[in-house]
Amino acid sequence: MNECKVIAITNQKGGVGKTTTAVNLGVGLARQGKKVLLIDMDPQGSLTLSLGFKKPDELFPTISDVMKNIIENGELTTVYPAQKNSEGVFLMPANIELSGMEVRLVNEMSREQVLRAYVDSVREHFDFILIDCMPSLGMLTLNALCAADRVMIPTQPEFLSAKGLEQLIGTIGRVRKRMNPGLKIDGILLTMVDTRTTFAREVSALIRQNYGRYTTVFQCTIPRSVRAAETSAEGKSIFLHDPDGKVAKAYDDLTKEVLDDGKAQRRKDRADAVR
Repeated sequence: MNECKVIAITNQKGGVGKTTTAVNLGVGLARQGKKVLLIDMDPQGSLTLSLGFKKPDELFPTISDVMKNIIENGELTTVYPAQKNSEGVFLMPANIELSGMEVRLVNEMSREQVLRAYVDSVREHFDFILIDCMPSLGMLTLNALCAADRVMIPTQPEFLSAKGLEQLIGTIGRVRKRMNPGLKIDGILLTMVDTRTTFAREVSALIRQNYGRYTTVFQCTIPRSVRAAETSAEGKSIFLHDPDGKVAKAYDDLTKEVLDDGKAQRRKDRADAVR
């Protein structure tokens, strides 16, 4: 039985570390021997650029090409190869053409399920599929939530980021109720944490207190670091750019936490099946 895990990495607020998390969790899982596909669902192509593909407009296929095929034919009629980057992860890239897809989806039948058709066609080939969402709760993000098994929510320990969690969790609940009953929140990930400031420590504690009762808040936190911000321009993961730094250690811990959670979930599923 295929046990591929599909995780949408999302937050409607920009600048909270979604793409950085997608890159470094993806590479971290690949370093653990997992076969990983990353899907860029942001028309800005930040994930594509961050994985070292400097000319996204020249790539084919992109995720918009794939979704266009599904819309026009009612199913995926071509097997599209993903790009493989130098650190061993596969990528379905995005470029500015994806912004037109957001508009087109509004008038399509089963518009929330287009990405899911692609994900279902390739999931047997991968251990993990990570979807990097754009900073909005629009049609592209809705497609990602309908295609995913789990949601990871990166957030900064800041007032506005924490405030937006309520709206996002509400949206996830509505998607679960109406379109994707198997969708679960993998956890809230605290990113860009500056433990030297009292305010960051207080907001982090508040998030754990308020949301930890309803969902997982990952034990590991991602510290604020200039070296981490440099990785996107370099087109490398933190494991290559600063392998001995605190951010590399944090993403290694996150990778292990995600893998340990997967093992625990499989044990629970087997126990439930026996009952």
